[in-house]
Amino acid sequence: MNEKNTGKTIAILSVSAGAGHMRAAESVKAAADKYFPGTQAVHIDLMTLVNDIFRKMYAESYLSIVEKHPSLWGYLYRKSDRQDHDSAMNKVRRAIQRLNTGNVMTKLREIAPDIVVCTHFLPAELLSREIRQGGWDKPTFVQVTDFDIHTMWLHEGMTGYFAATEEVAFKLADRGIPRETIRATGIPIMPVFAETRDRAACAAEIGADPKKTTFLMMSGGFGVGGIDGLAERLLAIPGEFQIIALAGKNEQLLVSLRSLAAKHPGRLFPMGFTRTIERVMACADLAITKPGGLTTSECLAVGLPMLVVSAIPGQEERNADFLLENGAAMKAYDPAALEFRIRAILANPGRLASMRDQAKRLARPHAARDLLAAILEQR
Repeated sequence: MNEKNTGKTIAILSVSAGAGHMRAAESVKAAADKYFPGTQAVHIDLMTLVNDIFRKMYAESYLSIVEKHPSLWGYLYRKSDRQDHDSAMNKVRRAIQRLNTGNVMTKLREIAPDIVVCTHFLPAELLSREIRQGGWDKPTFVQVTDFDIHTMWLHEGMTGYFAATEEVAFKLADRGIPRETIRATGIPIMPVFAETRDRAACAAEIGADPKKTTFLMMSGGFGVGGIDGLAERLLAIPGEFQIIALAGKNEQLLVSLRSLAAKHPGRLFPMGFTRTIERVMACADLAITKPGGLTTSECLAVGLPMLVVSAIPGQEERNADFLLENGAAMKAYDPAALEFRIRAILANPGRLASMRDQAKRLARPHAARDLLAAILEQR
């Protein structure tokens, strides 16, 4: 794609309630820097502009509920999706938001962007009110970061919407968003995921064998069991395969995985936090992971099929349904099911190849670039 100097400033607004919304925003910024060098892209996390009490109530309580009470989150997700926009609960929620987010508009006017992109529904809701009241008139776009839609994303006055798939675009239109304002460009991921990598070179960096079937365990907090325990269970399966296990920033888990790896030399490769996950993915044949919107999009971009576990009720369950319906993933509810599916894959390598083909078919590696191209062509 030809680089284009637009001279415009884009404010990308997100919320650090879960990593996906933030990664989507950072991806749009990275694509702006790479493909549109004259464009100034500024990423703003709204939680840096609010008081501690609201931050704990909005972002930290969400993370706590999702982690400790996923069933409760699923109930709240479904109930809020059916609530009327003008219900008493929604009116109270919006009033609390307005009282605590005054600095957002102050910051936005200070930056004076030509265009705004929201990768979370909170900034979209705040700007929708400003637009209705005549306090904001710049083009404002919304990027939905999952493979389904929820009523929290739907707001009046938005210039346009970007959806993961044509089905999500159809559902947005079905809920009242003008169809001509919706584009199905995918979920934004970092530009590096669009690059082709040499498997052998990436495997050498880890010490893994590029010729062996490789499973990448990506979730540090498996609801179906600890990642170290699951890795030990899978290593008991006979066969020529190896496991790359990511512990993230969990030092205790990393120590446990390294202890397990010492008992299985050449079969288990523990890793801590990495900023080059795309190179790790290039070594793998299957990712065992939670189906977050961003993680899912990254896997699809590199043609990596998934075995999804511990899906959060609500958005992640719907992401998992999308993958299963399209043949790019399998699903396991417990350790026994995980072992059964891994055994089945090892016994039938053709299944893995078919899933990889489907993952490649669904891939949208240039979603961030395509979003920017669309918004910058607006007059």
